Amino acid sequence: MKTQQEIDYNRIAEAISFFRENFKSQPSLDDVAEHVHLSPFHFQRMFLEWAGVTPKQFLQYLSIEHAKEILKNTNSNLFETAFETGLSGTGRLHDLFIKVEGMTPGEYKNGGSSLQINYSFADTPFGKVIVASTNKGICHMAFVDEGEELALEKLKANYPNAAYSQLVDRIQQNALFIFTQDWSRLDEIKLHLKGTDFQIKVWETLLKVPPGGLTTYGDLAKKAGFEKASRAVGTSVGNNPVAFLIPCHRVIKSTGEIGQYHWGSARKNAIIGWEAALQRKAS
Repeated sequence: MKTQQEIDYNRIAEAISFFRENFKSQPSLDDVAEHVHLSPFHFQRMFLEWAGVTPKQFLQYLSIEHAKEILKNTNSNLFETAFETGLSGTGRLHDLFIKVEGMTPGEYKNGGSSLQINYSFADTPFGKVIVASTNKGICHMAFVDEGEELALEKLKANYPNAAYSQLVDRIQQNALFIFTQDWSRLDEIKLHLKGTDFQIKVWETLLKVPPGGLTTYGDLAKKAGFEKASRAVGTSVGNNPVAFLIPCHRVIKSTGEIGQYHWGSARKNAIIGWEAALQRKAS
């Protein structure tokens, strides 16, 4: 059974998709509220609680013009600064570091037989996630769109011989604070990832795209030191094992279009707009 937070997010995502698909006709608040089967008052209140801005303001954050402006400013200022200093963000995230430790071959050989993995399920503003951790950090996070049982099967397929416990640990709790609107509670987040040196370098570079910022595949490849391997960089982005924390949602087309996303374009739009609204409030 879906939680109320999941139901609310699904309505938000449906509204965002409706707005974007019908943007040229400038649908009214009443039109969108009717589409998601809510009264205009209830929909406006729910959207404000979720995003902190009105639906109309939120849609502005998802326009191609806004995206182009963010790309321009991010790539010339915020991304460059964050990249040079090693920070994972700016503003209220200035003291937050997301550190990546690559797994050794011994840790994941024989299907991860040496690993003890704790996992749990949690509600987020973008739907339910499964989050898993070793004693060194988060090793997996994925949105649960097809049920908890299948989500767990997909996790176990990555480490078929690991020992598993359904347990919420401190590593998971700290990482999940990133979904709140109060990032002052965040401490250092550690990731413990299985990947090639190439993949880990791409993921580390992604972490330097600041919240509210955007980048392109070409620019990401350049920053990662693989300027002539944009396609391979794109594949690594798509193979990101930790949804949201490694922000592959911040990679868009050079035209300013949002583009596709492993977890659905509606969710990508929701995350980008939510982060933009959060940064606007913090500035």
